[in-house]
Amino acid sequence: MGYCSGRCTLIFICGMQLVCVLERQIFDFLGYQWAPILANFVHIIIVILGLFGTIQYRPRYITGYAVWLVLWVTWNVFIICFYLEAGDLSKETDLILTFNISMHRSWWMENGPGCTVTSVTPAPDWAPEDHRYITVSGCFLEYQYIEVAHSSLQIVLALAGFIYACYVVKCITEEEDSFDFIGGFDSYGYQGPQKTSHLQLQPMYMQIPLDNN
Repeated sequence: MGYCSGRCTLIFICGMQLVCVLERQIFDFLGYQWAPILANFVHIIIVILGLFGTIQYRPRYITGYAVWLVLWVTWNVFIICFYLEAGDLSKETDLILTFNISMHRSWWMENGPGCTVTSVTPAPDWAPEDHRYITVSGCFLEYQYIEVAHSSLQIVLALAGFIYACYVVKCITEEEDSFDFIGGFDSYGYQGPQKTSHLQLQPMYMQIPLDNN
């Protein structure tokens, strides 16, 4: 019962991860955040493999899924540090998330709840011609905190998925070991005692006459 409950819980967690990361992927596409887009895509593939492994009782797939979750947590911790500007990171000047190929920011920067966008004209000389120079005000929640909330949710789901993935792998391994133990004698060519007949064979003696001639 516990194994079935853990397996069903892991399937639910994988489903929640897919829903949340797909929602996040949409907004990262809208904000041209290429590094998160790539990370989200890999995460989607790994979660699908982990879900397949859970349904089909494939411990190797689940193990790979658990290993990836460690990297996924690390990535989301970096995202949190980036938007909170921990250390030397700066969300305003660093273009890490766009691979330094554009000056786009998070989609939530201009489209957050209550945000008012005002275009500034004329634009500064340093501003690229294909970008508009704006100011954002009146936001109920700043965009960096929305991004931090997204990453925090991913970390919570990843930790839960890691715990249940390890539990399910442990249960599958123990179940396979128990089956091997029960059928192990057959694999080594063990044969049970054969049914013997109670009839015993007696030696026969024949007398051959000798020729007197």
